[in-house]
Amino acid sequence: MDPDVFVAAHQAQWARLETLSKRRRLTGEEADELVALYQRVTGHLARVQATAPDPALVGRLTTLVARARTAVTGTRNTGWREVGRYFSVSFPAALYLSRRWWIPVAVVSLLASALLAWWIATHPEVRDSLATPEQLRELTRPGGAYQAYYSDRPASSFAAQVWTNNAWVAAQSLVFGVFLGLPVLYVLAQNVVNLALGIGLMASAGRLDLFLGLLLPHGLLELTAVFVAAGLGLRLGWTVIDPGPRTRAVALAERGRATIGMAMGLTAVLFVSGLLEAFVTPSGLPTWARIGIGVTAEVLFLLYALVLGRRAAAAGETGDIAAADRADLQPVAA
Repeated sequence: MDPDVFVAAHQAQWARLETLSKRRRLTGEEADELVALYQRVTGHLARVQATAPDPALVGRLTTLVARARTAVTGTRNTGWREVGRYFSVSFPAALYLSRRWWIPVAVVSLLASALLAWWIATHPEVRDSLATPEQLRELTRPGGAYQAYYSDRPASSFAAQVWTNNAWVAAQSLVFGVFLGLPVLYVLAQNVVNLALGIGLMASAGRLDLFLGLLLPHGLLELTAVFVAAGLGLRLGWTVIDPGPRTRAVALAERGRATIGMAMGLTAVLFVSGLLEAFVTPSGLPTWARIGIGVTAEVLFLLYALVLGRRAAAAGETGDIAAADRADLQPVAA
């Protein structure tokens, strides 16, 4: 393709599209013409990129198509309405559609933690290999490290620290899933081991009831958020291996957008669990009340994900960004 001939043949259409894109008000005929020219020039851009990728021409057409796309779709104002829609529709739909990943991750992780905790609690030689008797006693004694962890810092600063740490763990699972999911398995393994150590050591000291009373008020929701992030990361890693009928690039783009988009929702969930850990777990409330608050928060989240999410998914929501915000795809002939 001769670029000069191509430009000469289509220059008038490009100029007309630019003119229409700049107008604030269009008649019905002009709006139809704008859409038709936008689709046509998008095809011109794809053809230039495929056959004669002249940088200046590509840049010119890219700018023109972007401006026309804004005119066609309209300016979007991202405000509280968009945030509300995300938390009421997009996020629960994404949770529901990914349930076949994060629910098995949760079940397997909890079973692995329980088995490892039982092994630690019932085998003194295992505990002796972990630390000295003095160190173990310092961890598990009344007022020891496991108990004092939740009350030795101001609640507000502790909440911020917990939230930041947990959000980072969730972000690692979401982002590193693209590496075939292997880093996600490492993050999960760390959580399984840490949970099992606490349960096993406190059980061996006869103080499991105290430990669970401190863990469950915030841990149910916190662990669920981590399992969701891990499940999404593993699903993203599987997309690299098996993209399905789409090209790997398209499949990764779609799955990656939905996965990274979950970060805001999970950050909010972890913020709630951080508040519970800072203000409810170390509070003077009876143990049954603290655990009841944690169970209530977990049940509400599951209803949000599996009931509200099912309704949103049934309405066609996928958790991906809105179609108007996605890149234009134009078939290119070989």
